[in-house]
Amino acid sequence: MTRLLIVEDEPQLLRALSINLRARRYEVAGAANGASALRMAAAAPPDLVILDLGLPDLDGIEVIAGLRGWTTVPIIVLSAREGQGDKVDALDAGADDYLTKPFGMDELLARVRAALRRSQPGASTPVVTTASFTLDLGAKRATREGTDVRLTPTEWHLVEILARNPSRLVPGSQLLREVWGPGRESDTNYLRVYLAQLRRKLEADPAHPRHLITEPGVGYRFEP
Repeated sequence: MTRLLIVEDEPQLLRALSINLRARRYEVAGAANGASALRMAAAAPPDLVILDLGLPDLDGIEVIAGLRGWTTVPIIVLSAREGQGDKVDALDAGADDYLTKPFGMDELLARVRAALRRSQPGASTPVVTTASFTLDLGAKRATREGTDVRLTPTEWHLVEILARNPSRLVPGSQLLREVWGPGRESDTNYLRVYLAQLRRKLEADPAHPRHLITEPGVGYRFEP
């Protein structure tokens, strides 16, 4: 069975999450603080971690850093902290996704499934198909309604990073660093311009995108 570690100091929420996830045939372990979570993860490495940032002993960012010191296990943050800075800090520390409390159980389950798919060896497919367009990542070819769409190297680099991380929030700073290089993390206008161009070329309705989604002030998400 897939093993999940839930790090949450609210007993009622921990119990509710455990019941829902066990009902979907996941093996679930729970920790009420950061130190216990790190010990449990080391003793029995999980396949995925669901982590609250507001823990009684360690800050959740410290727990992420502790895990990232030795494992690439997917980490989904659940937090009442709504500030953009908190989200950016968690993602930069190594979290794979971020959900703000209160959240919908169906959305959490979808994020868990997506994170687990991404973590599977060979899980990334060379062809990504959406209702609006298709990306052949191996051939570096984009098509829309059967017609080739010409993307510039920069546009392709951006959309490929997003497409290889389906349903995952990718921080704007990460995109800027990977596409334009170190020291360009503050040039957010580049992202706005290039994402607008990609939407015009790929989305059926660029003004209301279904696939290239902006998380204001934080980053971008690709929804297949």
